[in-house]
Amino acid sequence: MASDSGFSGLTGFAADLLTSLGDIGVGVLVFLEVLVPPIPSEVILPFAGYLSQSGELTLGWLVFWSTLASWLGAMLLYWLGAAIGMERAIRLLAATRLVSRIDLERGSAWFARSGGWTVLVGRMVPGVRSLISIPAGASRMGILRFSICTIIGSGLWNTLLLGVGAALGTQHERLEQYLGYLDYVVYTAIAVALAVLIVRRVREAAGARRSPDEQEG
Repeated sequence: MASDSGFSGLTGFAADLLTSLGDIGVGVLVFLEVLVPPIPSEVILPFAGYLSQSGELTLGWLVFWSTLASWLGAMLLYWLGAAIGMERAIRLLAATRLVSRIDLERGSAWFARSGGWTVLVGRMVPGVRSLISIPAGASRMGILRFSICTIIGSGLWNTLLLGVGAALGTQHERLEQYLGYLDYVVYTAIAVALAVLIVRRVREAAGARRSPDEQEG
């Protein structure tokens, strides 16, 4: 059954959610994406930009709310790192099974090597975008500098993704014949993300089992 926006299935649900919440809805989804990385902004933001061409969403406000949400989510993780330290934050987040310990440690190592500028660049790197806030907080990076880097990096990334979606939205008539396949693309992306997550968990578990054996040897 097609939604009011003309989409069906999962994409229809997402379209109705965004249009019912309005521009601020993309901020809610982006905030969740910061805290739950398997929700990809690479899907949310282009889709929101695409829907902006229907007139129900406004591109400028989408940029504003998505960037504000990115900053708020980043600040939450920054304070987590500042409050409990890097190692405890890694253990806590890895225990949720929503974030890979490998990604957490990679973000920490990158920050340690390259310094604060990684907060700016990291906002545009999937898998690092959210997690770079934790070592920044743990190292007590200045809040003003952290905020500026986060807002600039997230703003650029969000604007790019929303702009791509908006450009596609101008070709709605040409794309109508392919809309029926969009759900399959989304389902495939979710399946791939889950498969990657499972493989990482298996590798981490195997590595944990090998470590004691190696130490005994």
